[in-house]
Amino acid sequence: MTKAEKTRKFIVEKTAPIFNMKGYAGTSLNDITAATGLTKGSIYGNFANKDEVALASFDYNLNNVSTRIEAEMNQQTSIKDKLLVYINIYQKFIDGSVSEGGCPVLNTAIDADDTHPELRRRVLKAVLDWKKKLAQLVKTGIANREISKNHNPEQIALTIIAMVEGGIMISKLTSNTEYWSLIMGSLKKYVDGLG
Repeated sequence: MTKAEKTRKFIVEKTAPIFNMKGYAGTSLNDITAATGLTKGSIYGNFANKDEVALASFDYNLNNVSTRIEAEMNQQTSIKDKLLVYINIYQKFIDGSVSEGGCPVLNTAIDADDTHPELRRRVLKAVLDWKKKLAQLVKTGIANREISKNHNPEQIALTIIAMVEGGIMISKLTSNTEYWSLIMGSLKKYVDGLG
C-alpha cells in the first residue's frame, strides 16, 4: 500500500463514523480535519472534495456491516437461521457495537434522499443487493423444502428489510429498545412461519 493509499484509508476510517452519525449535510470539513488531525490541504490532496470522502465512508461502513453478516451467516446451516442473522447483527446497531451511529443504509438513505444523487444511488444499490441476497436465500430454502413453495421470495426479502430498518428507526427515534425487541419478535415469528 502506498503512502497516499494509507492516508486515504486513514481518512476514511476516521470519518466514516462521523458521516454515519451526522450525515452528509451535517458533517463539515472541520469535522473531518478534527477527526483525522490533518489539514484541509491534506484532505483535498487525497480526495477531490467532501463528496468523495462521503462516498468512500459509506462504502467503508457498508463493507464493515456486510462482512459481519457474511461471517455470521457462514456459521449457520439452515436457511431460517441465516435469515435470522440479520436480527442478531442489526441488534448490535441498537447497542452501538457494530457501527457507530447505527445502520449506514438507513442513515444514508434518509440523509441523501434529495440532497446527494450519487450517495443515493449507492444506498439504493445496497438495498437492492440486500434484497437480492435475501430472495436468493429464500429460493434456496424453497428448493431444499425448508420454506414452503407458496411463498414469494421477493416479498419475504422486502418484508425482512422493512421490519429490520423500521425497527431500528422506531427504536432510535423513541429511544426505546423494547420496541426493537417487540418488532424483532414479530420478525422471528414471521420467519419461523415460512415453513
